[in-house]
Amino acid sequence: MNWKASRREFIAGLTALAGSWAIPAAAFPPFEPLYPPMDLSDFDTPISGAPAEIKVGYAAITWGGNDQRAIEDIAALGFSGIQLRSNLLGEFPNPADVRNLLGQHHLTMVALSSGGVRVEVSDEASEIDKHVKNAKYTHAAGGLYLQVTDQKPKGSLVNPYKKLGRLLTEIGKRSADLGVQLGYHNHMGSMSQSPEEVDHVMDAVDSRYVKLELDIAHYFQGGGDPAQAIHQYHDRLLFLHIKDVESTPNQESADGKGFRFVELGRGRVDLPAVFQALHHVRFRGWAVVELDSVPDPSRSPRESALVSKNYLHDRLGISI
Repeated sequence: MNWKASRREFIAGLTALAGSWAIPAAAFPPFEPLYPPMDLSDFDTPISGAPAEIKVGYAAITWGGNDQRAIEDIAALGFSGIQLRSNLLGEFPNPADVRNLLGQHHLTMVALSSGGVRVEVSDEASEIDKHVKNAKYTHAAGGLYLQVTDQKPKGSLVNPYKKLGRLLTEIGKRSADLGVQLGYHNHMGSMSQSPEEVDHVMDAVDSRYVKLELDIAHYFQGGGDPAQAIHQYHDRLLFLHIKDVESTPNQESADGKGFRFVELGRGRVDLPAVFQALHHVRFRGWAVVELDSVPDPSRSPRESALVSKNYLHDRLGISI
């Protein structure tokens, strides 16, 4: 039914409303507050973020595939976490065996290195499934993260970063479904050798599913400042590789690139600045010390790990 109020009816309604405002407050029952009075003064002061909490682990790569020995040595030195590589699947097909072994040595499996993501592959589904399989193993073994890097294409691809970003994001989504976060490892000789290339990769991925696993020595060797990278990507850092690198201008390095990785404090990376940056951004997570191979044949992997441990304690005041 259509209704159209006359001007007279409209004015009468306003008059009645105004009259209701004039009714004394005593005519209404007392108002009962829904909630008791509260002191809201605490909300005037912003809540500060939690301080940095850096847990230190060590990577098993130095032991060249002898993971049983790596686990024993790393635990004996007092590290609380370890990073392992995908060769583990051949040595320990049952991930429960790894979980039990690490439990006996009181070690957390920080990450599993899953290898490089190939952008030139035609069968993308198989490439994705390969890394998702490793994520499933990581979860079953009690691990936290899956680490991937990439294999730089040899040919010319149209927008390879877009393709890499799509593959990484899909791997990250599926690994997240398994309870494992994905970290992308910047690396010399890859699509993320320089700081600008790291930016390209991180711009191409979905940040909800792919985080940055910052390797400070690779970043430095690629021309960047690791401390600055920590500030830039502080909200996207998953964990870090703490390592050092030296130039080898007068001798052939193992990879022929004019540099080699060394124990902490024996190279050119500004390690105090790195840890200062981590504290400044209140990083709370894992820093995994890594040494690809022992630079001095007279030392064992365990002895090299002890050199790095002593540097952390004696020079930086970090107890593992």
